[in-house]
Amino acid sequence: MRFRYLTILIAAGMLTGAQEAPLRQGREASLAASGKCSALAGRVLPGKVKITAATFMPASTADGQAGKGLPAYCRVEGTINERVGFAGKPYGIGFALALPDNWSGRFLLQGGGGLNGSVAAPLGATAAGDTPALARGFAVISHDSGHKGEVFQADFRADQRANLDFAESSVRVVTEVGKALVERYYGRPIGHSYMAGCSTGGRESMLASQRYPELFDGIVVGAPAMRTGNSNLAIAWSAVQFNRAAPRDASGKPLVERTFSPADRSLILKGMLAQCDRLDGLDDGMIMNVKACRFDPARLQCSKGRTDACLSAAQVTAMRAAFAGPKDKAGYPIYVPMPYDTGIVVANGGLPGYLPTGRPGPFGPASRDLTIDVDARIQAIRADAGQRLTDTNIWTNLNSFTSHGGKILFYHGVSDPWFSAYDTLDYWQRAAEANGPAWADASRFYMVPGMGHCGGDTAFDKFDLLGAVVDWVETGKAPAAVLSKRTEPEPATRPMCPWPAYAHYTGGDPHKAESFSCRAAAS
Repeated sequence: MRFRYLTILIAAGMLTGAQEAPLRQGREASLAASGKCSALAGRVLPGKVKITAATFMPASTADGQAGKGLPAYCRVEGTINERVGFAGKPYGIGFALALPDNWSGRFLLQGGGGLNGSVAAPLGATAAGDTPALARGFAVISHDSGHKGEVFQADFRADQRANLDFAESSVRVVTEVGKALVERYYGRPIGHSYMAGCSTGGRESMLASQRYPELFDGIVVGAPAMRTGNSNLAIAWSAVQFNRAAPRDASGKPLVERTFSPADRSLILKGMLAQCDRLDGLDDGMIMNVKACRFDPARLQCSKGRTDACLSAAQVTAMRAAFAGPKDKAGYPIYVPMPYDTGIVVANGGLPGYLPTGRPGPFGPASRDLTIDVDARIQAIRADAGQRLTDTNIWTNLNSFTSHGGKILFYHGVSDPWFSAYDTLDYWQRAAEANGPAWADASRFYMVPGMGHCGGDTAFDKFDLLGAVVDWVETGKAPAAVLSKRTEPEPATRPMCPWPAYAHYTGGDPHKAESFSCRAAAS
């Protein structure tokens, strides 16, 4: 309709010659791009790559998923290694590739989520602030990691190849196919390659740096699901601790929804803030100085009779045990502690980072178990080959990645209920030990106080780490504080500081980032 409208204006003499020329050139360029795009449909390429659709997407002024307008681009959809697998079920790695008209020469692999199983829109919005990678001229590819299904549907694991694709190999395969398609489409080589993802996408980003160190120049890792067997065991452990503190019904089953009343939750939040909020120089309901926070629920325990103004001994015991994490009979930690942060009072299922409500968590019905055999559970996890393949917590030698100038940024929400921010920090610190001085020139870690899993809650959860890693790779500018912002409960900005620094209030408008500075946290 836009092209037709311009044609009418030209024919009617309503545009001058100076105005007409660039409009006609733009129309011709768009028509050429559209034809070039549609010509890809139905192509079968080497490496068992089949293009199932190629659609020219005109420039848009708004995009609900990423918050910014998108340029005109060619959206290519296809399948890699389409086949019939175990039990006669069809498999193949589905992908979607966005090829913008105004290509910057950059390539981005977009990480997945959950157990994957679907192809997300190839926008590159993870840790990109308000402007996704596609809107910056990146060619972006997303994929389903080799199977179709719901986000936590695991039946694909019966197929060997699908299991391997999900665990690791789809990252390499999709990247190599994507790069080949990009260079073929534009007729010139890629300048720089990047990857960004959160949760499963964070795990995929970590494994890229560990197992395929030459694939990417810059990587962003968010809240990685890097050892889900251990974190799921911590969830089960925490549920048991809370169940033991709950009142019982007539059959002796715990009434989980009554473990902590609304008044208890309010008391705990106020207690956390009283003990930790002011450590960053400002009483604002946010615990920015994560390292210095030493919240002790015992300080809220009733000294005499139980009232709404204090916690019972059973509640305090449960909190301490749940947040400390499980240990085996020898006292060896199975998982790291969970941080105390403002998100723990959010109404959610019985997850280790949340106080229980009795409602189901994301992994099924709320547990009412009163016992757990940690040693038996961890032995089963260690014997699970699938868990070993998806575990990206062990490998810390990244010298092949760092030696070619690779840069990698980590971030994690402190209120993440599924995966502890301390687990990602622990990996980052072990990687620093393993890689020596090169790590300081290759990586940064960012805590995001108040943020749940990959976003949300009251956090300053809009930040551009993608731009930061691009600047580091391409201009040598090492990232320091990164501007972050939020819209709820009111619009505000704040510096997000690289660990171990935090945003300390120095005076002025507390809603503005310039009123804060990054300060080293005391040990």
